[in-house]
Amino acid sequence: MQAPSRMREAAFMYSTAVAVFLVILVAALQGSAPPESPFLYHIPLDPEESLELSWNVSYPQEAIFFQLLVKQLKAGVLFGMSDRGELENADLVVLWTDGDTAYFADAWSDQKGQIHLDPQQDYQLLQVERTPEGLALLFKRPFGTCDPKDYLIEDGTVHLVYGILEEPFRSLEAINSSGLRTGLQRVQLLKPNITFPATPSDTYTMDIHAPDIQIPNQVTTYWCYIHELPEGFPRHHIVKYEPIVTKGNEALVHHMEIFQCAPEMDNVPHFNGPCDSKMKPDRLNYCRHVLAAWALGAKAFYYPEEAGIAFGGPGSSRYVRLEVHYHNPLVIEGRRDSSGIRLYYTDKLRRFNAGIMELGLVYTPVMAIPPRETAFVLTGYCTDKCTQLALPPSGIHIFASQLHTHLTGRKVVTVLGDRESGQSLHPPEIRMLKKMVSVHRGDVLITSCTYNTEDRELATVGGFGILEEMCVNYVHYYPQTQLELCKSAVNAGFLQKYFHLINRFNNEEVCTCPQASVSQQFASVPWNSFNREVLKALYAFAPISMHCNKSSAVRFPGEWNLQPLPKVISTLEEPTPQCPTSQGRSPAGPTIISIGGGKG
Repeated sequence: MQAPSRMREAAFMYSTAVAVFLVILVAALQGSAPPESPFLYHIPLDPEESLELSWNVSYPQEAIFFQLLVKQLKAGVLFGMSDRGELENADLVVLWTDGDTAYFADAWSDQKGQIHLDPQQDYQLLQVERTPEGLALLFKRPFGTCDPKDYLIEDGTVHLVYGILEEPFRSLEAINSSGLRTGLQRVQLLKPNITFPATPSDTYTMDIHAPDIQIPNQVTTYWCYIHELPEGFPRHHIVKYEPIVTKGNEALVHHMEIFQCAPEMDNVPHFNGPCDSKMKPDRLNYCRHVLAAWALGAKAFYYPEEAGIAFGGPGSSRYVRLEVHYHNPLVIEGRRDSSGIRLYYTDKLRRFNAGIMELGLVYTPVMAIPPRETAFVLTGYCTDKCTQLALPPSGIHIFASQLHTHLTGRKVVTVLGDRESGQSLHPPEIRMLKKMVSVHRGDVLITSCTYNTEDRELATVGGFGILEEMCVNYVHYYPQTQLELCKSAVNAGFLQKYFHLINRFNNEEVCTCPQASVSQQFASVPWNSFNREVLKALYAFAPISMHCNKSSAVRFPGEWNLQPLPKVISTLEEPTPQCPTSQGRSPAGPTIISIGGGKG
């Protein structure tokens, strides 16, 4: 009986060695990585940086290799994914101890946060190792598992969740997430498997960063800083940019953007402070043309070899605005920061100027989400009439995208549709497209955003405020055209007809008098099922007001009000997830591990 046992043990050790080798091989195939780590991607999970996640993506295996570094191990840790970024209804992997023995298992949590062992163990533990920094867990997980309790890993933003176990638990089922220190991190796990062009040797660099500011001791801060280009700075092409994050602040710097000011602004006040400060000059609101954008977990951004984004020279403002979003949930005091973005640019102009076009919904309160909605969808259109008029005969080529909503946004998708087909660009995140998408005259671009307002009592209207909502896709493309904004909103007159209609069934509760703003009208709507369904129908069928705008904010010539909604006749079918074979799964029960010194 000992021989088969030894054979199984030898086979397990061999398969583990092969899997670890594959992690390193994946890194080699995807590009160069720092010599001390075979992993390409890294993020801190918690504000104290006691949990660090690293990963590689294997598209041939359709799996992700994770390394979870626990720097201050107490009694265990929960890590996983969930639809809404909560530890309830989550797909988890759990490391815990009962006081004597340590265990590793694939698990899930119910709506009350109770942890349950998953009978289908799809997280495969590959190695446990004590390092000078802490305990490193190496494990893999397929993109899709066909397990109803598991999260389907797809393109776009994934809500990563974690929990810290402070004390031993007698069993996995004794753990409840409600009593734990927990947190959330949003990141794009499935990085595009594309080859980036080499950075030309003749490029210059420019660092645009916060000037050693003190991060405010509050949860959320948007910090604005005006940077002035040198006098007489000629036309250049930006060909690459990358983040500069102050060491130690990796968990606090959530995202950063650089905006160029309007070309006609030859003098912008120098400002360095919170973007919502009453001292902020109004002129900074005209610095809205995106030059660069970075979010946590992203690496350097490269332009195609044939294109670059122009800045400097005639017709370009000398002023740019850096905006840094700090997320400081522990309200840490006294932390100083000089984070920003490094631009790589060249005076050897490329064949095409790249452009950035804004798709989605106009910033207006006529587009609103009722309260207590789990998945309410709003849609903005770039119509065939606009693309027919504004795009060049050869069309444009979209190579990257930056998507944006505010606090209630959960998903953004843009679909390219002509009269016969539809093509999905991608779900949400700032990212390069896996494949360039061509848009021609007469094509339609439809951007839909999904919102969750379960925790709100009043309607959430569209607007610039953080408690208002947006639905935006900034698409990066070439060659640059005059079309800078192609968005829509429901016709305001038809919205007033909605308010008049629901008044007939709700005792005239909504004021339709001229002095009432749309925001006030939405705030007074009694949100019964009838009023919700009628609003959905209005947005689905009512005519729209189109904004087919040049960079000067002037619309292209034509009639843009009361435009019919574009019709998509057919769309591509969603791909069917591939179920992994049972050979790659772990045993049905928890794995006993050693968390002492060395490798386990």
